[in-house]
Amino acid sequence: MDGSLLDGAKRVHPTFWPLLDALLARGVTVAPASGRAYPTLRRTMGRDDLVYIAENGAHVVRDGVAVAVDGLDLAVARDVVRRVRGAAATLDVGVVLCGERSAYVERTDDAFLAQCTPYYALLETVDDLTAVQDTVLKVAVHDFGDAEAGAGPALASFGDVARVLVSGEHWVDVMSPTADKGTALRAVQAALGVGPEHTMAFGDYLNDVGMLAAADWSFAMANGHPDVRAGARFLAPSNDENGVVRTIASVLRLDVPGL
Repeated sequence: MDGSLLDGAKRVHPTFWPLLDALLARGVTVAPASGRAYPTLRRTMGRDDLVYIAENGAHVVRDGVAVAVDGLDLAVARDVVRRVRGAAATLDVGVVLCGERSAYVERTDDAFLAQCTPYYALLETVDDLTAVQDTVLKVAVHDFGDAEAGAGPALASFGDVARVLVSGEHWVDVMSPTADKGTALRAVQAALGVGPEHTMAFGDYLNDVGMLAAADWSFAMANGHPDVRAGARFLAPSNDENGVVRTIASVLRLDVPGL
């Protein structure tokens, strides 16, 4: 989604909607895959006849029903929250505890909430994140600086018990060790009876690497992370050039109004 399908202003290009209709009419399964929460993806797409790979693969929903949940150990999630609280002495960071029922924050300043609200359609303010009782899908940490240099290294030691992933310039996700967009995509492929040779995937950042490896038709966005571009088989125009829609329409030879 972000950096791939959505443009720099976080908008879906108008030509995507007729393309989506054409794909579904041809029996193609469409699966928005994102670090965003399922309610946010569902709000953006506005329909249930899709497969949603949410929370970087920790939550998979098909036809409006959750079919896979790969949660993070609650004790580990609470330790991550405490670690970020400590890191806040030197880093400008905030935490989103991403649960199955809702997302939760304890930092409430306008600057931090402005970074969270686009990604979480359900966001609840609590006094203490370590007291939340919910299935934790991931802990998302926003670093107002460079996440690869700041929050990422600060959380790296959790790599023994969790998956620590820099998922954007300012975001680090801490998830179950087995949660990944690629793992989720392979599960979807198995359920549908298709293989990598029948799968096209688009990505721009490090949290997309596993997903691209599960698709023979793997496209890195032209403006994507260098490691993503190096690992993909093909290159698509940037998200600000409507690269996803243009590439799908070209490969499948679809006539999309407005292109």
